[in-house]
Amino acid sequence: MRIVYVLLSPTFGMHQYTADLANRMAGQGHDTVLVTATTFARDRYSPAVQVITPITTHNTGFSFEGLRGDRYRQVTKSIRSLDPDVVHITGVHAWNVPLVRWLRKQGIPVVHTLHDLDPHLGVGYSSLIKVWNRAIIRSVDHLLVHGQVYARRLIAGGCDAGRVSYLPLLHLFLSFEGFASLGIVEVDYGNWGLFFGRLERYKGVAQLIDAERMLPMREIGVNLIVAGSGGLDTEAPHTATVEIRNHRIDDAEAIDLFSRCGVVILPYLDASQSALIASAYYFGKPVIVTDVGALGEYVQHGVTGWVVPAGDARALADAWQAALSDGGRLQQMGEAGRGWYHEQRGLEQASLNAMYLGLGKAEGLL
Repeated sequence: MRIVYVLLSPTFGMHQYTADLANRMAGQGHDTVLVTATTFARDRYSPAVQVITPITTHNTGFSFEGLRGDRYRQVTKSIRSLDPDVVHITGVHAWNVPLVRWLRKQGIPVVHTLHDLDPHLGVGYSSLIKVWNRAIIRSVDHLLVHGQVYARRLIAGGCDAGRVSYLPLLHLFLSFEGFASLGIVEVDYGNWGLFFGRLERYKGVAQLIDAERMLPMREIGVNLIVAGSGGLDTEAPHTATVEIRNHRIDDAEAIDLFSRCGVVILPYLDASQSALIASAYYFGKPVIVTDVGALGEYVQHGVTGWVVPAGDARALADAWQAALSDGGRLQQMGEAGRGWYHEQRGLEQASLNAMYLGLGKAEGLL
């Protein structure tokens, strides 16, 4: 079966997500192609994934760049030449709306992942995103979401249940070679928490720092490592108990952090979902998450982690202290999380196969 993935922006996180899908389908022997921009993250993809780069883009197209009709036509020409059985559009771009309509006119089935039914706090073009979402929902053959709450919302809003699939977000943060060479990881349970990922205001770093200050004082040692590039609030200083690593984290450093931390913390004020929960579970670490978006769906409270109210530094500190106070429980919860991850990974593969087969132009190809 020829599956063509389309991602027209260079957004790194979207390429991490798309690569996980494409690499696994290529690994199952399917003819897997990516149509993307020249600025894509090549190291995320398996050599078995054919990559076509008909355009150069620098953003999601909600700017002057999105008015370049000549570049849009280069995309449609490339897809037409591939004669796909199914197209899966994996990330946001202004051209996706006309592209979906064009694909349907060509008789090519289309899956579209909707990552964010609600724009994140602080997004400057949130009203435009809402209009874009409605157009995609009306136009596409099939919608893939990564939260049960979003699947229910789509169906309640009038989408036929047969047009909507839900899967938890399970990809890791590694390059293709980084994952292939991972091997057996030595796991420890340090007496500190990890915040990992791009630093954005909506991710609640300031509230996390407030919670860290509420932890019982210790004579020595770091309570928290904040690791990732992006903007930091002034409320998040590097101190004796808080270590800030404000740079792009490579594979080796990320593996080291996840291997040694005691708990992974997602103190988000706003979110749809996060693959970092799955990454924590993969490394056998429990999580503390806030009750926003679909984050709580990925956590069995008290079994694989803790779910606390968003913006509540006191509740976050209490869960954090509970985690740090019992190393044996951390390991037990981490093992439960790892079991959840591997079970969901197997179910995910079967669901993807069924979704693509159900939509594909040619039957019996999987």
